[in-house]
Parts: sequence; C-alpha cells; structure tokens
Amino acid sequence: MEILVVTGRLAENAVRKSVQDGADVLVLGIDVAAFTTPGLLRRSLPGKKYDLIFIPGLATGDFSGLERELNTPVRVGPKHAFDLGFVLSFAGETDFSQKVPACELLIEKRRDSAFKRISELENNADFSLFLKGIKIGGNSRMKVMAEVVDAGHLSQHELSKKIAYFENQGADIIDLGISLDTSSEEVRIAVRIAKSATSLPLSIDTLDPDLINAGLEEGADILLSLNSENIGGVRDNIIENNAAAVIIPDCSCDLESLFKNIGTAQNSGIKNIIADPVIEPPGHGMAEAISRYYEFRKKDRAIPLFFGAGNATELMDADSIGTNAMLSGIAMELEASILFTPEFSDKAHGSVSELRTASMMMMLARERGSAPKDLGIDLLAIKEKRRREFGAIPEGFIEAQGSNQWHLDPAGCFKIEITGEEIKDGKLFPGKIVAKHPKKSIAGDTAKEVLDTILKLGLASRPDHAGYLGRELMKAELALKFRRSYSQDDKF
Repeated sequence: MEILVVTGRLAENAVRKSVQDGADVLVLGIDVAAFTTPGLLRRSLPGKKYDLIFIPGLATGDFSGLERELNTPVRVGPKHAFDLGFVLSFAGETDFSQKVPACELLIEKRRDSAFKRISELENNADFSLFLKGIKIGGNSRMKVMAEVVDAGHLSQHELSKKIAYFENQGADIIDLGISLDTSSEEVRIAVRIAKSATSLPLSIDTLDPDLINAGLEEGADILLSLNSENIGGVRDNIIENNAAAVIIPDCSCDLESLFKNIGTAQNSGIKNIIADPVIEPPGHGMAEAISRYYEFRKKDRAIPLFFGAGNATELMDADSIGTNAMLSGIAMELEASILFTPEFSDKAHGSVSELRTASMMMMLARERGSAPKDLGIDLLAIKEKRRREFGAIPEGFIEAQGSNQWHLDPAGCFKIEITGEEIKDGKLFPGKIVAKHPKKSIAGDTAKEVLDTILKLGLASRPDHAGYLGRELMKAELALKFRRSYSQDDKF
C-alpha cells in the first residue's frame, strides 16, 4: 500500500523517525504542519499516485474536495508525529476519518472492539451460579461486589444514593454491610430500600444469624459469611430462599476449616456455595493468603471463589488504580469469581470502576493467553503507554523568573472551587468547576470553557489575573479528572 504522510518543516525529523520506511513523507513549505491547507497540499503533491494520504492530525481545513479531485482518500493522521508508526500499522484494515485524528479514532475503535468481544465472551460463558441475570463462576467475567458500609444505619436517601453510585460505577452485586449494633428491623428496612433502588443481586454482610435471617426473609440473594458458628441458625432460611452463601474458615489461616464448613453446608442441603479463603493486606499475611487461594483451587476447581480486593486496597497508602489492577490479575490466575470492595476510605474512591475495568481486561487477557496489555481498554491514568518526543532548550534562552508582585484586578476577584459527583434520577453526574465572582458565578466542565466565559463577560481585565485564573482553573480540572479535592492556591 502506497501511503503519503504530509508534514511541515519543524516536525520533519520526528515524522521521518516515526514513519521510517512505512510511507513517503512530503514536507510542505511551512514550519507548522497544522497550517496545512488543501490549496498548499495540491500545489506540493508529487506526481506519484498514492492509495492513502495522511494530513497532520491538527489540520482543520476541508480536504474533501481535494480527495474527490485526486480520487485518493485524504485522511487525518495522528496529532503527534510520534504516533505515526503506530497508526501506519493499521493502514489497509482501518477506515480512517476526514475529521477525527487517527490516534483518537484507533483508540475508540479498539475500545469498542474490546467491549464487543467482552460482551460476546460473557454471553457464551458457562457459570456455576446465576443470580438475577448475573453469571457467577465458570469462565464468566469476574463480578464486582460493592459494599455499602453500615447500610442498616443509612437513611433511605443515603442508601439509595450510594447504591445508585455503585451501579453507575459498574458494580455487578450490591453488598449491604451490617454493623454489630444494627437491629433485625433495620436490616429488613435496608434490604427493602435496596431492592427498590436496584435490580442487581443483593448480599447481606454479617456473621450474626438473626441479622442474616432478617436479610434473607426480605429477599437478599447472597449472604456473607457462613462458618461453623452460624450455619446451624441460618441454613433452613438459605435453603428455603435458594440463596447463595459465601463460606469462610473459622480462622483465616485455617484452610482445612474452610473445606470442613463447605462440607457442612453441602450436607445441610445448601447448594449455591461461594468460598472465601480470605485475602489479607500486605504485612499481615498476604503471601500466605494467596497461597491458601492457590491450594484451594488445586483441590477444588468448581466452587466459585470470593476475592476481597478491598482488604488490601483499603489498608495500603498507594493509589488504588494499580493496586486493583494487580489484585485482579492475581484473582484471575486463581480463577476467582467475585472481586469485593467497599470504597470505604477516600484513597480507595473509584475502586468499583477500577475493578470493573480490570475484570474486563483480565477476561480478554485470559482469552488471548496474553499479558493484560494492548487490549483496547486499560487503567493507565498518569503513566503513558507511548512517550512523546521531548523538545530541546534553544540557544540563548532566557531563564524564567516568577514575580512576587500582586495587583488587584479592578474587575474583581474569583473564588474557585469544584463540586462533588452527584446522583440525579439514578444517573451519576461528574463534578464541575465553579468560579465565583461578586457579579457572576460560572460553572463548567473544563478550565477552557470557564476561562473563556470569564473573559467574554469582562470579569478579568489584567493579563496577570487571566494567567493566574488559567493556572488555577487547570488545577481544578485535573482535580476533577483524578478525583482529588481542590483548594485554591494550594499545590496540586
């Protein structure tokens, strides 16, 4: 396939380095490639016939007329020269766009393809349990169970809101965490509220047999957790309601007691069993816990496994994204069926979404027999998959120096804040940037649109003030993106 890549003088070296021998390179008589126009390209084209012409990803002109004239597809390439090699590897199998940069188009297409394949795999997967349309076990996707902590003491509004948030974040199962001082009636109310708030399977999370029975009688689908001390008081209710039970060892380090409790449950007539060898946090026996899971799987390949990822994520001061990804990879190798998290601490906020994405990544990786990379979906937030080329410091540059002077803008000052995520009508709406001025308050999703509105309304009259606002608004936008808090004038 004969391909021509169009660029300007400043990007020539980077383009040639990225393209290598994958395409011809046309360097136009302009410095900045983004200023490419249909007329300039027409005048500069060589006489050779091409199958595809890539114009710079940031070019904004209408090249459709030139495309018809040449009878050759003229498509938008990537935004960055560094990505040309990656884009060219898909030439011939991808219909590139006249409007969308090729790098973004490929990301969207690969993501859509990944989601489609996950859906196909899940539809065709076998399973051990089937609860309210959710497959558990077998070769189905690992399901994410999200715990609402202390659900029995939440108001109807608070509980419904929390459930809606988890469902929007991708939870497959909602777990109602019940504290020791919760009454049976409070459990009943919590289950009723939860059943009215979601159609997802519900679990009740307590060791107290009276509270377990209250939850089961109101229609809980799963109970956490059974051991030798409480199984006798709840087994009849479990069987009558055809509920699933997560069974734990009497002591987390005692794998034999887990098998013994499973045997007791089976002999009692409990059919829907999920085993939890209990994961421990780093520093408290995590390696031994993983070993227990491994030993369990060697002895039993059929019973679905419960994997408490939140036990580790909540008790480690590290960003939850990578932690949840790695835990999900371990869980996949152990053939776990349920990934559990409470999102209790602020640092673990977003864990449900992260585990949901990780569970999909691991499903694709398992099918391909590969590491969980280059799948079309990922959990990269800060690190780059492909680093762009760095610039060079020019000769004779001036060393930048900040100013300590500050001048009040006659147009007034701004108080910048961000709002939290909100659940409205069962849907999750992300937070916004808010810029408060004595005359107007402006809310928006990005720093650019807020600053553009400020300038349009004449609410900033000094260049230094506009520059300051740009810096602070961008910090606020990044805080929203990374789900952090924001305080004006603090370091990000």
